Amino acid sequence: MMTTFDGLNHIAFFKALYGNFCKVLVSQPNEQGTIGVLIEDCFRTFESNSANAVGVVCHGGCASCCAIRVAATAPEILLIARVLRSSSNAMGFELRQKIDLIDRAARRLDEQGRMTSGSQCPFIEDGLCVIYAARPLACRGHASYDEQACINALAGVSCDVPISELHLTVRSLVQNAMQAASRDSGYAWGTYELNHALQIALTNKASETAWLNGEDVFGAALITDVSPEKMAETFDAIKAIGVNDPSPRRGSFRS
Repeated sequence: MMTTFDGLNHIAFFKALYGNFCKVLVSQPNEQGTIGVLIEDCFRTFESNSANAVGVVCHGGCASCCAIRVAATAPEILLIARVLRSSSNAMGFELRQKIDLIDRAARRLDEQGRMTSGSQCPFIEDGLCVIYAARPLACRGHASYDEQACINALAGVSCDVPISELHLTVRSLVQNAMQAASRDSGYAWGTYELNHALQIALTNKASETAWLNGEDVFGAALITDVSPEKMAETFDAIKAIGVNDPSPRRGSFRS
């Protein structure tokens, strides 16, 4: 059954998702199919609950936001690695080269540094994402109401970019619920810099098996803007709140 967000009760939505994700992880422990089922649930839930946002101007051919740092969970990274391995030899080789170049250039940059560096996502071709169906929640959750503001921001102009709060909120709730379920089920649950983590996944063919066995295979690419300890504390606090209690302050779910 699809989990629906009413826009009001963040706690109930988070807990329902958390329960669903735990069921997937417990019913299919250490199995290759776990990743596909988990990510399919995440993406389907996000898309169905953000589809009604009005006024979003994002469209194919506009890749202004595709120069920012992307934080992704291990299942999302492993899904993209699968896509790359199944691509044609020429396409897969070219994408791996791009990932390597951007990783070398931007690995040690923070979020602002990455944006100002001009290093565009390796998956953008003629303004289009070549892994669109497998793009992470971070990409799905960044939706703008003003295309020109995005262009200006990318060019270094100081301006406010109006973005969809619904997309941000649903993305955070879905991602954080998956992280909390992964943590409580014995899996590495952090968020990782996408390009660096993909380098690890593509270099280490056993990375998927390692993650399924509970290893933090992408630890070297871990993003620590918020410490794992603080995130774990937040997840535990949220799980302890009754579903009818007031939702926590805005930002509690952001990673």
